[in-house]
Amino acid sequence: MIPKIVKLSEKMSQDLKSQSLKIAIIKLSALGDIVHASIVLEFIKKNLESASINYDISWIVDEKFAEILEGHELISNLIKIPLKDKKFLRTYKILKDAGKFHIAVDLQGLIKSAIVAKILDTKIIYGFDKNSAKESLASTFYTHKFSCDYNENIIIRNLSLTAFALGFKFERDEILNKKPCLMAYEKAEKNEPKRILIAPFASEESKCYDKFKRVIKMLSNYKVHVCFGNKKEFDKLEEIVKYTNADVLEKMPLKELVKFINSCDLVIGNDSGITHIAWAQNIPSITLFGNRPSQRNAYTTNKNIAIDACKKIDARKIDKNDFCIREIKPEIIAEAAERILNA
Repeated sequence: MIPKIVKLSEKMSQDLKSQSLKIAIIKLSALGDIVHASIVLEFIKKNLESASINYDISWIVDEKFAEILEGHELISNLIKIPLKDKKFLRTYKILKDAGKFHIAVDLQGLIKSAIVAKILDTKIIYGFDKNSAKESLASTFYTHKFSCDYNENIIIRNLSLTAFALGFKFERDEILNKKPCLMAYEKAEKNEPKRILIAPFASEESKCYDKFKRVIKMLSNYKVHVCFGNKKEFDKLEEIVKYTNADVLEKMPLKELVKFINSCDLVIGNDSGITHIAWAQNIPSITLFGNRPSQRNAYTTNKNIAIDACKKIDARKIDKNDFCIREIKPEIIAEAAERILNA
């Protein structure tokens, strides 16, 4: 199907005969959100190439999270902006110098991401409507608005908005059969014993499971590694691994961590960027949820499962003081791990 963006004007159609369709994808942060959004790249490539349309993808990202996308073969230009450091004038100049785009797609749905889209040199901006965006005011900046339940699965939301913007359709089987979203590596040799990575930390304390030590002890027949991101996490990590057979994974650049995840047989962790990388790379995973909606924040497969506290969570009404994730029994996690590892 030819993307409808090509049909918007005769002039644009003529332009695209001599140049590529220039697309700006906006997903600024955080790590997990960027990982979830990265699937759109494969679908853009597949659908535009099948329609014989040349394309050029730029991705606008906060520079603090840019490393995960650096060198991606489907991104022509990674535009890194210092929004987290509140360097607004520099951000404005970077965006103004980014060149012209035929279309911008704001996958973030925040006021700040919508403003980023508006600053870009483009007349066409796609985003979620006021009832679908995380911040409803963001929709006022879009020229084309898409309706999608905010509680819909995040992978479906990202793909649906992108498909709406570029005029293609997708099926569930295409998601299940996707290629690694971030980077491809040669398949690692089989691990004996099988290798498990535990990612016990997250951006909020209420998203962190507190019984990983018991889970590790139940998986003593496997080679277990535990990762951390900063000194505060490292200090907590010592208590998790004490008196277990787990190894502390040395701190490494994000690209190296992705490579390590690619060599694992299973990743177990909280609703965090590290655990979602496993899904993105088609590595088996178990993601633990408490006060976040598992049906929204994880796209489950036969080898990528979610375990939650059996509470119905509204994504718009998150209680950050709800530590129900601690109600998950470690036996449930260990049994699920055994099933996946021995499938």
